[in-house]
Amino acid sequence: MTVLAGEYFRSYAVVGLLAVVGVLFVAVAFGAGRLLRPVVPTPEKLLTYECGVDPVGEGWAHTQVRYYVYAFLYVIFAVDSIFLFPWATVFAETGYGATTLVEMFIFLGFLTIGLLYAWKKGVLTWT
Repeated sequence: MTVLAGEYFRSYAVVGLLAVVGVLFVAVAFGAGRLLRPVVPTPEKLLTYECGVDPVGEGWAHTQVRYYVYAFLYVIFAVDSIFLFPWATVFAETGYGATTLVEMFIFLGFLTIGLLYAWKKGVLTWT
């Protein structure tokens, strides 16, 4: 029992050592960059850079929410489509065919209802 526990914790020690080495690597890289870079602030360097155009006006800008809604819908359907791959492997197993098929149609039904709801609310119209 103690041999198994020792081997178990040794594998965690390797993961912990790799995490410490990774953190040290990032810390040394940032520290070296901070020590080696030249620091010569000028008024031009302190301006907000916007594609070569001097910033004029307020720093506040309105963002259209519909872009986030499209991105959110994409993420939802992309993540849900990932569930189709394990379903295809389980569907091939003996004894699970009918149950898995019914579950997948229920899952696809929920996706369809969500898509129809978004379409009915006008979320998918680009104006």
